[in-house]
Amino acid sequence: MKIWKRNAVVAAIVLFVCAAVYLNWSYSQDNADVSVDALPTGKLLGGAAMVSGSQEPDAAETPAPTAGAPSGGEAPAAPTNDYFSSARINRQQARDSALSLLEEAAANNDADQTIRNEANASIQVMADCTMAEAQIENLVMAKGYANCVAFVGQDSASVVVSLDEGELTETDTAKIMEIAMEQTGLEAGQIKIIPAE
Repeated sequence: MKIWKRNAVVAAIVLFVCAAVYLNWSYSQDNADVSVDALPTGKLLGGAAMVSGSQEPDAAETPAPTAGAPSGGEAPAAPTNDYFSSARINRQQARDSALSLLEEAAANNDADQTIRNEANASIQVMADCTMAEAQIENLVMAKGYANCVAFVGQDSASVVVSLDEGELTETDTAKIMEIAMEQTGLEAGQIKIIPAE
């Protein structure tokens, strides 16, 4: 009976971690129109790549009016803010579920010491990712961007950014990439910068 409980806890942890990895991958694939390798060498700035958005220089200088926008050309901010709030809530709920399972496995005195050590290591990794996400979000918004949400894993990170107006330029991408690389220790190829639409 004890072995069954231990195996059930381990299986549940593995299932949650796999689901989180799949959702992160799926989210990144759906929102990534351009990868770092797909960009021509002339479009790279310090190893940073602009993911999605216009690559025409004129489009960055004169933003196109948004359909349904008020006559002043400003788009309503509510849908974008809803995305950021919802993304943070979903990220926290998924993390809380995984964390509770990991804490249960780590606290189980009947579990094998290796399993308890792995659970504790996973909790530490999760805490590090949470701290990196918060730091990225705060630093990006401190640079003047309207809103930001970061998703950090062990081997990759995605940063979704909203601007008050205009589109994300290569300079913006480079600034955000620098912050993300600094906070995560990841290489530029492991980080995606995605403009919120």
